[in-house]
Amino acid sequence: MYAIVEMAGQQFKVAKDQKVYVHRLQTEEGKKVTFDKVFLLDDNGNVTVGAPVIDGAAVEAKVVKHLRGDKVIVFHKKRRKGYRKKNGHRQSLTEIVVESIVAKGAKKASPAKAKKEAAPKAETAKAPAAPKKEAAPKKEAAPVKKAPAKAKADDLKKIEGIGPKIASTLVAAGIATFADLAKAKPAKISEIIADVRGNHVTDTWPAQAKMAAEGKWDELKKWQDELDGGKA
Repeated sequence: MYAIVEMAGQQFKVAKDQKVYVHRLQTEEGKKVTFDKVFLLDDNGNVTVGAPVIDGAAVEAKVVKHLRGDKVIVFHKKRRKGYRKKNGHRQSLTEIVVESIVAKGAKKASPAKAKKEAAPKAETAKAPAAPKKEAAPKKEAAPVKKAPAKAKADDLKKIEGIGPKIASTLVAAGIATFADLAKAKPAKISEIIADVRGNHVTDTWPAQAKMAAEGKWDELKKWQDELDGGKA
């Protein structure tokens, strides 16, 4: 009969009267120790597998002595750095002898822990809830006044002498329709487009815009054929 059991953080396959070297245990020499984390039992071909451990199974052993293992050399080296370090290590071990393998009815060897009684929580007196204030009647929202719709901008480029840059400059200054341009004075227009490159003659622009606003496109076209860049 053999068992696979965890001892001091390692798994071992053990049988009765077998000697095992495990990591150092805190148990004194000559005393017994029980390992209850049994993962597998084989009793003459009758195999029992735990999930993950077998409930009630355990391995009982006796501590023979505490000792230290063989020395292991730990050597560190870094290439082209001139670094070398050599250390030795001897692991602390415990020699135990397996006395019996219990398949059922073993008690778990768990260290006794002092249980602290939880102090009853003091009941905190709840302050009386403040009376709810009556909600003030909602004021009726004033009707939202819609802003008057803006007049649709005209294509000022239809005026002889006005290009895309001048047209956008005039729109930014608030002159977006033929009617607006017809009301503007040539001197004011020249002041608005002063930063636009080129020599611009604005004398005829209000008159052209007036004809465009009135829909006199044929007369405007005939007049524009006679103009030279807006000059009369």
